Amino acid sequence: MTVRTPVYLDHHATTPPDPRVLAVLERVQREHWGNPASAGHAFGWAAAAVAEQARAQVAALVGGEARDIVFTSGATEADNLAILGVAAAAGARGRHLVTTNLEHDAVSGPVATLVRRGWQASVVAAGPDGRVEADAVAAAIRPDTVLVSVIAAQNEIGTIQPLGEIGTVCKDRGVVLHTDAAQACGRIPVNVDELGVDLLAFSAHKLYGPKGVGALWIRRRDPRVALEPLLHGGGQERGLRPGTLAVPLIAAFGEACRLAAAELPAEAARVGALRDRLWTRLQEELEGVHLNGAPEPRLPGNLNLSFAGVPPGALTGALTVLAVSTGAACSSADAGPSRVLAALGVPDDLARASLRIGIGRGTTDEEVDFAAERIVAAVRRLRGWRR
Repeated sequence: MTVRTPVYLDHHATTPPDPRVLAVLERVQREHWGNPASAGHAFGWAAAAVAEQARAQVAALVGGEARDIVFTSGATEADNLAILGVAAAAGARGRHLVTTNLEHDAVSGPVATLVRRGWQASVVAAGPDGRVEADAVAAAIRPDTVLVSVIAAQNEIGTIQPLGEIGTVCKDRGVVLHTDAAQACGRIPVNVDELGVDLLAFSAHKLYGPKGVGALWIRRRDPRVALEPLLHGGGQERGLRPGTLAVPLIAAFGEACRLAAAELPAEAARVGALRDRLWTRLQEELEGVHLNGAPEPRLPGNLNLSFAGVPPGALTGALTVLAVSTGAACSSADAGPSRVLAALGVPDDLARASLRIGIGRGTTDEEVDFAAERIVAAVRRLRGWRR
C-alpha cells in the first residue's frame, strides 16, 4: 500500500473533521439557518431545537446534563470564562488560586492576568514523570483559595493527571476545581462527577469537530458554582456568553461528541496499539531515544520523544513527509525549548531535539510503519552515521 504524504501525526494540535460531522454541519447550515433566539416563529424554534439536541450530546460525553453546558468559541474562551469568571464572583472570599506548571497557555494566561490584578497564585510542580500529586495540591491550598485549576491530560507529553484525587481534596476544602480537558475529551473516559470537577472546558476541533466552537461545563449544584460573564450585551447561554448561537457549528460539535462517546473504547485501544507499535520500533532501531513523561497513565495516541545526539531544532526540518511538532501548537513559533519539558527536568539539548507525535482516528498501520522508517533514517542522518 502506498502511503500518501505528508502523514498527519499532530492530532494534539487539531484533528481533521470527521466526514460524518461535516455532513451534519452542512445540513444544518442549509436547513436550520434561523436564529434560535427568535422565539416567535418556526425558523427560530427549529434552530433552537437543533442547538438543544447538540447541547445534550455534548453534555453526555462528560457525564453531565444539557443545562450545565455553556457554548463558547473554543476551549480557550471556556478556560478564560471559568478562571476569570470565578475570580470576578469571588468577592471577599479570597484572592488566591492554585495551578500547575503543566498548564496550557489558555489557563496560564488568565492566571497571569489575575496576578497582575493583585491575585496570588501558587504553582504546583509536576514530578519528573509529568504528573501532579494530589498531596502537593492540598498543601498549596490556603484559607483564601477560591480556585484550583489542573489540566486533565497534558497537551505535549500526554500524561493524565489524578483529577479524582484532586477533586476529593478540593471538595473537602470547599474550593472550586477547574480543568482544561481539551486533550482528554473524546480520547479517554471523562465523567465530571467521578473526577469531582466543578468546571470543565473542551473544544470541538480536538475531537474531529469544527474549529470555532467549544463548551464549558458548569456544576449547578453541590456546590453551585458562581460565575461572572466576560462578555455583555445579550441573554444567551443564561447570560454567561452573549451572542447569537452558531447553530451549525454547535450541531457539528454535538455529532462529534456523539461519535466520540460511541467509538471511544475501540478507538482508544486501536490508537494505543499503534502508539506502542511505533514506540517499540523506534526503541529497537535507535539508541538514545527518551520518552518524556510517564508511560502510563497517558493519552493513547501520544508519544513525546527526545533523541540524543541530534542537533537542536533539526528534526522537524528533516521530517517534512510527516506532520509532527516539537510541542504545543500555540507556541510552535517559539525557538526556545518546551517549558513543559524544562519543568520535568529534561536537559536542554534533549528538550531541543524532541518530537510530539499524536496518533488519531485516521492513522493506519502503514502510516505508523512509514513514520518509524523516516524517523529512524532522519535521526541516523542527523547523528552523522549510518547503521
